[in-house]
Amino acid sequence: MRKPFNVIYEDNHLLIVNKRSGVLVQGDKTGDKTLTDYCKEYIAEKYQKPGEVFLHPVHRIDRPVSGIVVFARTSKSLERMTALFRKREIHKVYWAVVKRNPNMDKGKLTHWLVKDEQRNVVTAHDREVAGSKKAELNFKRLGRLNDHWLLEVRPISGRPHQIRVQLAAMGSPIRGDVKYGFPKPNADASINLHAFHLIFDHPVKKERIYIRAALPEESFWEQFLEFEEVRGKDQHLDRTFSG
Repeated sequence: MRKPFNVIYEDNHLLIVNKRSGVLVQGDKTGDKTLTDYCKEYIAEKYQKPGEVFLHPVHRIDRPVSGIVVFARTSKSLERMTALFRKREIHKVYWAVVKRNPNMDKGKLTHWLVKDEQRNVVTAHDREVAGSKKAELNFKRLGRLNDHWLLEVRPISGRPHQIRVQLAAMGSPIRGDVKYGFPKPNADASINLHAFHLIFDHPVKKERIYIRAALPEESFWEQFLEFEEVRGKDQHLDRTFSG
């Protein structure tokens, strides 16, 4: 069985991992073992820590999504990282694969999202409605491969299911995402959305941290490795796109 995560970055303050799709970040009604559980076991074993390990996810990505998840190892780093996310001082980049070509090379999507907690489904509206929260993202087409398009997505806000529902609202649901309108699921129940790049200032050391998560080791994703060169050039710190 594939490992639930790989460590990308680790110090006394943070643990940053590349999560495989299908693993929950935090517990839900299924009661399935979570990424948090796996990572606590990793820390306890590596550092031979008796008792409860302090480890808290600073943010979440959905179960069928792969890529970067940041954990805080101290209460100080948890507080500071949470503040960075809240103030939008974290630079996030995702890759998404869609079947339907967006009708523009790049653009900004703005919607007002409403979450149905019972069904765990989010709906997107073009204008503000009761109980809605504003969601914004920028996207750019990186290229086409075998009838699919690779999009680079940079969320500005951090709403539940945001990228999934906003791309679907544009008419380009993510491959495998039957919840938001893709016609058929992926065999492994994943969706082709990967959190691959994060830039932020370390909460304690204050130095700029660049995090990259390798694409899933899976044949469909691996064909997109030819676009790696594009993203490899991406050291921009503002809101510009790769390459």
